[in-house]
Amino acid sequence: MSSRQLPYTNEFIEKAIRFYAGYVSGQDTTAYLPPALASVLRGTVQDTENRICRLLFKLAVDLDMMMNVLAAGMEIPDEQLKALRGRCGQDVKKTSGNISLDDAVRYQRGGL
Repeated sequence: MSSRQLPYTNEFIEKAIRFYAGYVSGQDTTAYLPPALASVLRGTVQDTENRICRLLFKLAVDLDMMMNVLAAGMEIPDEQLKALRGRCGQDVKKTSGNISLDDAVRYQRGGL
């Protein structure tokens, strides 16, 4: 082995050890993740966040439209509306938001 290869080998081993130490400790990812990779990950997360925000906004607009259409066609007493809001809040919590129109129809028809 020539003396010229030795520094490259030592450098490779040193980088491998730093990567492994950083990976094991898990405390400072910038010590072993290249800045370019960290930047790409940040950009991907930001793009995903922006897309989710846009979709949630569209969903909120559609929900508001639906509620206004229903409110225009229904005459629901305030007490009944308050009770329904409480029950719906409990249902959403209980099912982690996994509710369906079928379940609501069954409830409104007197089912559980």
